[in-house]
This record gives sequence, structure tokens and C-alpha cells, in this order.
Amino acid sequence: MGIIAQTIKYEGDNGTFIWKHPVEDFNSGTQLIVHESQEAVFFMNGQALDSFGPGRYTLETQNIPLLSRIFNRVTGGDSPFHCEVYFINKTEQMAIKWGTDTKMEYMEPTYGFPLQIGACGEMNIRIDDGRKLLIKVVGTENYFNQDDLFRSFRSFLMLKLKPYLVTFIRENRINIFQIDEQLATLSAAMKELLQEDFADYGISLERFFINTVMKPENDPAFQRFKDLHFRQYADIAEAKLEQQIGIIEQQTEAQRTIIEAQALAQKRSIEGYTYQQERQFDVAEGFAGNEGVGTFSNMGVGMGMISAVGNAVGNQLGGVMNDAATSPAPVKCSACQRMIPGGGKFCPECGAQAETPFAENETSCPQCGKRVAKGKFCLECGASLIAKCAKCQAELPSGSKFCLECGTKVN
Repeated sequence: MGIIAQTIKYEGDNGTFIWKHPVEDFNSGTQLIVHESQEAVFFMNGQALDSFGPGRYTLETQNIPLLSRIFNRVTGGDSPFHCEVYFINKTEQMAIKWGTDTKMEYMEPTYGFPLQIGACGEMNIRIDDGRKLLIKVVGTENYFNQDDLFRSFRSFLMLKLKPYLVTFIRENRINIFQIDEQLATLSAAMKELLQEDFADYGISLERFFINTVMKPENDPAFQRFKDLHFRQYADIAEAKLEQQIGIIEQQTEAQRTIIEAQALAQKRSIEGYTYQQERQFDVAEGFAGNEGVGTFSNMGVGMGMISAVGNAVGNQLGGVMNDAATSPAPVKCSACQRMIPGGGKFCPECGAQAETPFAENETSCPQCGKRVAKGKFCLECGASLIAKCAKCQAELPSGSKFCLECGTKVN
């Protein structure tokens, strides 16, 4: 009596890499279903005969050529043959944790002292060649999951990873105190080095992460070098800070010099003399303070400079007097309100002293009462010369009776 045809399909979970179907003997015509991201490997008498990708298959001699000689002896097509089917899960297995079982000792490249470190992280793998993994690792096991894989590959991983890691750190001179900044670089380098080793077993190393490098914090020698390292960088940081402070002080001094020069230039402009004239005054004063000293030639130089200064001052005074002579203006007496002829010093009616009229660039300081040049501030007492609204502090044009901003009456 023949054996009824069956349907062979994967019935394991997603965390399983390889799963062997429990049915081993079935008839020709049995249906084989392989899902996406899976592979099925057909075994006969312990020999891997064929592989099947995603799809639905009917197991017949034309689909499995190596079985044709077996079915030649079968009559009616209803006699069973002994076989095995392994399903390979080819999805990417993520977050498989790993960690070094012992410390890795190497010579620290920056300071040249022996050091022991450890490392741990995660990796993602995917089965790329199921037949190769079955033959080299799984053998006759009924299933193979993540734990089985890690137990099988732990020694292999440690044997390869440790020399790769310490050699890369030494050759690239990665400072142990800055190694956390290089975790991404170390992870990428280890993945590239380990990828070929995993490929020998039909496994594709998709991701490899070094999350932590354990340092010997309890080692007194390591602590001494750590203190030395941070003290060295603290000194460098302090030197940079002092340099920056010095630059700021230089900039401040330069700004102060510029401000003083601008103020002096403004003072000369107001008082009506130039830098050259001021130097001539200084030189003349120096000669005047050294009577009887020097030769007649020096005296001649001094007198020449004094003459030049006198000419400059005389020209300015002459200009002022000429202006006064050519344009005298009458003024009103502050006592009796009578008009005083231009140039008069006293009122002819009451004898009160006449006030000199204000020039266009002159005004009276409301604080000290002195006659000063028009501007924003009094050159005598520093008080503001700009009238402001008592309520909103807006500037008031000359002669304003009301504020243009808030309408407040000006006192």
C-alpha cells in the first residue's frame, strides 16, 4: 500500500537559522513550499543533492536528477524513498551580542606602557550559503538557532577579533584616553576584517558594532598615566586661555588708543589748531625752559619755531578780529532791554555790561551756564545739550512748545 503524498514546509520560528523537517520518507509527488527569505536543501543518504529557492515544488525525479536511478527501480511511483529536507532562514538576525572572554594586552602607542582592555558589542548576520553552513557547522542537528550559532562561533570570533583589534589600535596610534571617539572607526574596520572569515562558513556579516572598550580603571599604573594625560591637556588648555586673554587685552589697549586719538582730534578741531601746531607749541616750550643752554643756531631754530607758532596764532586771532570788525551786531541789554550798538561793552542807558551775541555754532549750557560749541554734550561740565521730553525722553527741536512724540507741554 503506497504512502500518501505530503506537503513539506517550514514550521520553525524566525530566531532559528536552520530547521530540519521531521518527515524523512515521502513519495514522489510530495509538495515542497519554500517561503521568501528561505532556502531548502534536499539530502539523500547524507548527501546534499539540491537546493530550492522561494516557491512551490513537486518532488519528482525530473526535479531531482540524482534520484533518477533510484526511481528506475520503483514501480507505480508509489513507493517511498528516504530523504531529508533542511530549511534555511536567510533573514538578517539582529542584535546578536558578543564580548571578549579575556583581556587583550598590548602596548599603548601614545605613552608606550602595557595595557589590558576588553570590548563588547552587537552584530547582525545573515546566512548567505546554507549548504556551506550545513556541511561545515550544523551537520545532523535538527535545528540551529542564535544561541547555537554563538556557541559555535565564540572561540572563532575571539581568535580572530582580538589580534585584529589591538593591531588596528597600535598601527593607527589611537590614544587609549580618546578611544571612545573612535568606536565607529573601530567597528567599521573590524567588520571589514571579519567579513571574509565569516564568509568561509556561508555567513554574511551585515553589521558589527563595538559599543564599549573596557579600560583597566582599577589598575594604579593606568590611573597614574590618566592623571598625567589630563594634567598635560589641562596645561595646554590653560596656555591657550592665557594666550586668548592676552589677545583680548591687546585689542582693548588698541581700542583705547584709538578712542583717545579720536577725542584729541575732536578737541583740536574745536579749539582750532592742528597736530603740527601743537608740536610746535611743545618744541617752543622746551626751548623756553632751557635758557642759556645750546648754541646760537639752536636759539635760531627755537625762535623760528616760536615765530611760526606766533604767526599761526596771530593769523587765527586776526581772522576773528576781522570778522568782528566787519560784522558788528547790536545786542539787547539784559537789564533795561534797550539795544546796545554793535561792539559796545556797556549799556548807554543803565550801564549794565553787554553780553557778546552767540555765534551760529555756539549755545549756552543749561547746566553750568557757560557758552559752549553746539553739540550733544557740554565741553565744560559734560551735561547734555539736547532738550528732551520730561515724559517720554524724546528729543525736542529748538523752540518746541510741545513734544512731537507724546504731546506733553514743554516747560
